[in-house]
Amino acid sequence: MSEALYQKAIIDLARAAVGHGKLAAPDASVTIDNPLCGDRVSIDLSLRDGKVVELAHRVRGCALCEASASAIASHAIGADERHLAAAKDSAAAIIAGSAEDGAWPELAVFRPVREHKSRHRCVMLPFEALLKALAEAKNR
Repeated sequence: MSEALYQKAIIDLARAAVGHGKLAAPDASVTIDNPLCGDRVSIDLSLRDGKVVELAHRVRGCALCEASASAIASHAIGADERHLAAAKDSAAAIIAGSAEDGAWPELAVFRPVREHKSRHRCVMLPFEALLKALAEAKNR
């Protein structure tokens, strides 16, 4: 299972760790856990005029979770909630098998996850944290 699931593209995206870290003064900081596998994602972000101007993440989890967070950080700056929610839907469609390509090119690397339903949440956890952080930042 791990060879098919953890392909080079996923490992490379996880290792890139785009956006890894913590913001000094975020508008929102959210942590979400997956109690089934132990993954934990924290996302800090800052908004200006409804768009993400800064984003950082910390992931304690598998390469799928790390790769997903890295993909998000690669595209979040300058994006608004609508764009990021569409990316989340796109990622969900790819891992569900109802789409081949996504809103961002990196999302296609998650196609092998389709066959491993227990790992779907690993990909989606960073998106859940992102949208929760966006909602928190908007309510400030």
